[in-house]
Amino acid sequence: MPSGNRWHKKWASKLTDANSSPASGSRIAALELVVVNISAKTNWSFIAVTTDDGITGWGECSLNGWEPVLQAQAGMLATRMQGQDVDAATRLLRYVPHAPGGLIAHAVKSGAEQALTDLRARRAGQSVCALLSPSPRSSVPAYANINRGVTDRSPAGFAAGAKRAVAAGYRAVKLAPFDDVIAEDAAHTPIGELTRAGLDRIFAVRDAVGSGVDVMVDCHWRFDESRASQLLQDVAPARPYWMECLTTEHPSGFAAIARLTERAHELGMRTAGGELMAGADMAEQMCVGRLYDVLMPDIKYAGGYAGMLAIADACAGHGVAFAPHNPTGPIAHLASIHACAAAPTLLWLEHQWDESPLFDELTGGNQAPLVDGAFRVPTQPGLGAALVLPLAHARPGRPLPAGAGLDERLG
Repeated sequence: MPSGNRWHKKWASKLTDANSSPASGSRIAALELVVVNISAKTNWSFIAVTTDDGITGWGECSLNGWEPVLQAQAGMLATRMQGQDVDAATRLLRYVPHAPGGLIAHAVKSGAEQALTDLRARRAGQSVCALLSPSPRSSVPAYANINRGVTDRSPAGFAAGAKRAVAAGYRAVKLAPFDDVIAEDAAHTPIGELTRAGLDRIFAVRDAVGSGVDVMVDCHWRFDESRASQLLQDVAPARPYWMECLTTEHPSGFAAIARLTERAHELGMRTAGGELMAGADMAEQMCVGRLYDVLMPDIKYAGGYAGMLAIADACAGHGVAFAPHNPTGPIAHLASIHACAAAPTLLWLEHQWDESPLFDELTGGNQAPLVDGAFRVPTQPGLGAALVLPLAHARPGRPLPAGAGLDERLG
């Protein structure tokens, strides 16, 4: 069985070798980070890479609350890439697991890799997925992440959000119901009460959508092993399709994750995780260790298209479901659709649904409509859209209040 690194190298090589002629002779003129404010609690961050003949490709590297550090990393990468031909620039974006920049560097590199792939596809007159696969899917099944669209955090508020998503055509929904739960804070927070509040939200959603709609629960790594084990028992009557990110995904927590997955299976549930993984080596470890039933790489962190497809290959090789994480802006959304269309296997794709009308407006409209519970894959050259710069520049990113992003202790 190939190692994760060999899978990643295979896809990186495919993207460079198969597309070197359309980009032949062009050099990188600029790399720019464009940060757009969406709400009081959200910024989205996009990468534009432009060649010396004026063609621009787009990617996304959103990491809410970390925009100043993304900007610094993007500036460093722009200096390295400027003047390089497209293939040489691509080689600068390779995944380096021990790089000191960590997730910030992986995010910016992933966004730049997306942009270069978009640029190559535009030059070739092909959609990104056609560039990546000789026989891509024409549609990508999806579920709605209702979490950011629900401002009323009561059980009734979550239930109403779930019902709206089902009415909009989604056949499955996901919620992140455990607001303010962090195992580390158990000594000075009412963690039991907060957990029960989360359970009330889950059961309200299940009651609202009925037995014919799948419900997924995102725990955002908020629990230690003992509390997660109890949670699995308590939530089982709601019949969640999966329980996501129950506890820390640091390698020190892998054994606990494996035990929790065994416990979930005993109770008739699946587990999912891996949204912050960068590169196929971590996917390989998770697959070999049977940590999860479903891996959820994010194109913003996993190494762009090459990283995502390497992870998809690792999943296929081990019989683990591939269901990408996709909770941010419209460029990552379209990129994820193209990656899913080209992947060897696919369960479904997440969609951060109903957070803001800017989701469609920033790319000039809905480029991938939902039809029968699946996104139609764009067939235009490249990604199928670009950022509408006048609108983006009219809403520049702004500092977010404390607590707007995910607590840095979680992950």
